[in-house]
Amino acid sequence: MKRSYIISSALLATNLLGIFDVRAQHDHVKKDDRPNILFIIADDASFPHFSANGSVWVKTPGFDRVASEGILFRNCYTPNAKSAPSRSSILTGLYSWQSGAAANHSPVFPSDLMVFTEVIARNGYEIAFTGKGWGPGDEGNVDGKPRLLTGKPFQKNKLKPPTNVISNNDYLENFRDFLNQQNETQPWFFWFGCFEPHRSYKLGSGEKLGGKSTAMIDSVPAYWPDNELVRTDMLDYAFEIEYFDRQVELYVDELEKRGLLNNTVVIVTSDNGMPFPRSKGNNYEISNHMPLAVMWKNGIVNPGRTVDDYINFVDFAPTILELTRSDYRKFNMHEPAGKSLLNIFNSKKGGLIEKDRDHVVLGRERHDNGRPGNQSYPIRAIIKDDLLYIYNMKPHLWPAGNPETGYLDADGSPTKTSILQMDRDGDNIWYYNMSFNLRPEEELYDLSVDKDCINNLASHPVYIKRKQNLRKQLLKTLRKQQDPRMFGDGDVFDAYPTSKQSNWNFYERIMNGDIKEPWEQTKWVSPSDYEMKR
Repeated sequence: MKRSYIISSALLATNLLGIFDVRAQHDHVKKDDRPNILFIIADDASFPHFSANGSVWVKTPGFDRVASEGILFRNCYTPNAKSAPSRSSILTGLYSWQSGAAANHSPVFPSDLMVFTEVIARNGYEIAFTGKGWGPGDEGNVDGKPRLLTGKPFQKNKLKPPTNVISNNDYLENFRDFLNQQNETQPWFFWFGCFEPHRSYKLGSGEKLGGKSTAMIDSVPAYWPDNELVRTDMLDYAFEIEYFDRQVELYVDELEKRGLLNNTVVIVTSDNGMPFPRSKGNNYEISNHMPLAVMWKNGIVNPGRTVDDYINFVDFAPTILELTRSDYRKFNMHEPAGKSLLNIFNSKKGGLIEKDRDHVVLGRERHDNGRPGNQSYPIRAIIKDDLLYIYNMKPHLWPAGNPETGYLDADGSPTKTSILQMDRDGDNIWYYNMSFNLRPEEELYDLSVDKDCINNLASHPVYIKRKQNLRKQLLKTLRKQQDPRMFGDGDVFDAYPTSKQSNWNFYERIMNGDIKEPWEQTKWVSPSDYEMKR
């Protein structure tokens, strides 16, 4: 009997009709007391690079304010370190392996998979966004109209950005436009998806415009060469994080000026790790560990706390459903896999609060189409007791994509180019091996002493029993969650279409000569990243 891995709902199309066009269909005599929700998400920013999290070379006063006047979460993880699947987990409350095509990057979003924004819209909330919503991918249509997973777009206001590769979206003015049209009696949910610090970067902007020097960086990750080019690349990334953070400050100030801050839940996070080799698109600490701060002046007890419980992005949906008093069952949304954070909001404690939040489960499927047969590089992983166990399910495949397709899962960058060139020159192959070469089936890292995930302890005799226990718990969890790869049906993920048909069979079309200059099609990797011979 063939298993069904996409949540079906016969009534979904009916439920979705006009969701975001209809403002509250209620004749409220008095103001709805449910909180507004401002969800702020950066594009490609890792946990360590916020000053509240200990960074000395990236300054983030906006994020820091939200943390100091709310809660700073020290152990928040995305279950899939790539933009579209990470955002899918936020919206659905499901792990990638529970959400059909939404497990992949740049997918066609499943028409029968409902998201929390659609539920709370039906329950009286106004939903809107600016910047980057869900994506990249095809959201689909409902009743002949575009399906709007993050609500009505507010995108018309533009400005001159500090560099020509930073978005010209005037994030603040677009938020003001939204607020200006709001009915004071109706609560709202607004998604601010900043495009920064996604690549490309203006080379040298961190020094020239950010006033930084490469000497300010206290540590370069061990898996990259420590040279001026890499440090400059890191500073350019930092400059864009600080640009994002400035928007956070402006948004919070705007709410405060309008008297809206007290009853607005402000959530600040990022979708996945920094756009550098061995980070974004992988399953290491730098890939999946995300910044998270939440402020809610009317709701969070004992603000200024730091919480160490493990939090997963699948927890956002049940949290927002509870905040908005919305029952997912009434609207045929699948039960979220995560757990609401409201008990943590209501606690006076810091540190560890809920005993069952003692681990997180991570993974990935197809990101970019850079392997034969449109294959993914499937991974499942678990973090518990400071140990990260990684199960690479197809270790014979290239983890960052094939050399012939430019290692497509790793964004083009000076750092990537530097590592590839060092390998070609025979100068140093170790950095190449860490980021691009084949990996073993199992990896195990002690994060208490090795956050760079350099020393693989999977075969170390001292760790064998702990590794076995982690693997057992991981596989048991995946079977319970009906992961297709636990039942021999995992290749279903490779068969799901991509939203960009031009990327389908990308490897084969390069190899047979149909695509002569593939870098012109992909854009996000450099021409020199492609290696036709290894």
